[in-house]
Amino acid sequence: MSKPIWDAFLTERDRQVFEASGYGALQGFGKRPAILVIDVNYNFCGDRPEPILESIKRWRNSCGLEAWEGVAAIKTLIAAGRGKGLPILYSTGVRREDDWDAGSWAWKNSRSAERVRPTGVQADGNTIVPEIAPGPDDLVVYKQKPSAFHGTNLLSWLMLLGADSLIVTGTTTSGCVRATVLDAFSNNFRVSIVEEGCFDRAQASHAINLCDMHAKYADVIKLDESLSFIQSLPDGLFPNLPGASCKG
Repeated sequence: MSKPIWDAFLTERDRQVFEASGYGALQGFGKRPAILVIDVNYNFCGDRPEPILESIKRWRNSCGLEAWEGVAAIKTLIAAGRGKGLPILYSTGVRREDDWDAGSWAWKNSRSAERVRPTGVQADGNTIVPEIAPGPDDLVVYKQKPSAFHGTNLLSWLMLLGADSLIVTGTTTSGCVRATVLDAFSNNFRVSIVEEGCFDRAQASHAINLCDMHAKYADVIKLDESLSFIQSLPDGLFPNLPGASCKG
């Protein structure tokens, strides 16, 4: 079995502490999972695959090539979820044109007022990249803080759907993914994080935050494991998906 991505960052003391403390037990999947895609937009991916130090010249939040590797994994996961009729939910940011509502975001980044638009398309940086664009039966929450739960309809929509768990992907691992996972945990959802479907600007932050979430709040799993689980689910778990009443 391959070692987890965070293993290279742990000291021998850390490994002994995790083994002795009981953290990192596998909680397993829920019975009615929804897929959540966090902030996979132009702001965090750039408008084309390129090395991060090139991409951040225009897109200050870009995660570079790792973002597009994540997009490919997310696309595969979404296709499997749609094939089984699972809810697919997305989050992305929203901001006033005058940036008045940037609030605390403006305190820690000297480039926070920048507004970049993708080349050749009528879209802004918060537009979810077209490779995984939401479909007509999907749900999108618009947020202004790290957690996709904060100030949005996400929790009420999950309750309406009857979901008991989340399969989480997106960015950044150390920021919005982590904040959302902690809020999901706090609301007693089982959470699985697809390792290949998450990305961050800093390799160490990505790895260590996956480590910490796996220890305490979620199961960090491989894409293949998530696909096998989805295939094992019965059909028709969510007859109340958006648009279902308009079909057939």
